[in-house]
Parts: sequence; C-alpha cells; structure tokens
Amino acid sequence: MCTRFYIEPESEELAGIMRELAISKLQDRFLKAGSAILTSGEIRPSCVVPVIAPNRQGKLAVYPMRWGFKIPGHSLIVNARSETAAETPAFQEAWKRHRCIIPASWYYEWKHIYLPDGENKLSDKYMIQPKNSTATWICGLYRIEDQLPTFTILTRNPAGELRKIHDRMPLMLPKRKIKEWVSPAADPKTLLNDALTDMVFEKCV
Repeated sequence: MCTRFYIEPESEELAGIMRELAISKLQDRFLKAGSAILTSGEIRPSCVVPVIAPNRQGKLAVYPMRWGFKIPGHSLIVNARSETAAETPAFQEAWKRHRCIIPASWYYEWKHIYLPDGENKLSDKYMIQPKNSTATWICGLYRIEDQLPTFTILTRNPAGELRKIHDRMPLMLPKRKIKEWVSPAADPKTLLNDALTDMVFEKCV
C-alpha cells in the first residue's frame, strides 16, 4: 500500500519534469478549482502533483493530476492492485489505455504489526526507494473526473525485507521502461516482470 511519497526539492533528475509541468495549460484549471500544485515535499492523497502520461501525439508529457479516484460509495481510491486491475470495473479501462508514471524521490511506509486479537497497529515510518536510484518511477492509472485528471497508484506483493514492513508495495519500473508503460498500445502485463524489487530503506527520524 502507498499513501505517502516524497519529492526532493533539489532533485536534479526530477528538475526537467518540474519545468515541463510549469508550462502545462492544466495548471490554471486546477488553480481555478482551488487546488495548489505541489512539486516538492511529502505528498498525500488528494494532492495535485506532476504525472507523466502520453499526449495526443503519443509522446511523453507532464500533467498535473489529483491523487485518488472518486468512486460512489467508497472513500478516495488511492491504490489499485496490479494483479486484479484488469478485471476490476473501476480500473479496467485505465489499465488498458490510461497508464501513467508518478515521479518521486522515495515513498513512505509504516511498519504494520498484527496483534493476537487481529488488530493492525502502525509502528515505525520508513522511507523506501529502489537501490542505486535517485528517483522513483511509480506506476499508476489515470482518468478524468469533473473535467480534470486524477490518478491512483498500482501496488504489488512486497519483495525481500519489505515483507517485514508491510504486505504491499508500489509497482515501480526502471526509467527506461516509462515510455513503454504509458503507451496505450503496450500490454501492461508483459511489463510486470520488469518491476523493481531491490529496495533500500531506512527508518524516519
């Protein structure tokens, strides 16, 4: 599960993305709707942040998008299981044609402790990112709600030592796979084997 991630203010690798966001015509529409666009710091559900998706010509572009799908009768849907998204009505169309990448420096997770009575208790907070990386490319799905784009983050089973923290992790890909992932012509299932699983993490102070 992923409900927090972080964008480093001085990240050189993400600087170009922020510059491209600055010229997006969607910025004014979000601002008129009363939503500030965040380009650094800790990101929470419902925030508007830069997201990579294809433009009408099929080229990579950066757009502001709000985090979370609104589905009647449900709380804000900020995560979707990559294993079942293709069959889940709320995500089917986006899985086929509306895939995106959420750029971040790292994501946060709280250690989950399962008590004998079944209660799930949150413990230490960790910052996590792919090994030998300065940026984290998180896979997501997007759609239009109220004439503005929104996204949800895809998750998968955790790998390695992350299993000791939580039973889910975001789906992340290497940078070289971004263009293929967001392409409507690609089969997303074939890219799941490229998911990054070698992570480094440390406890937040």
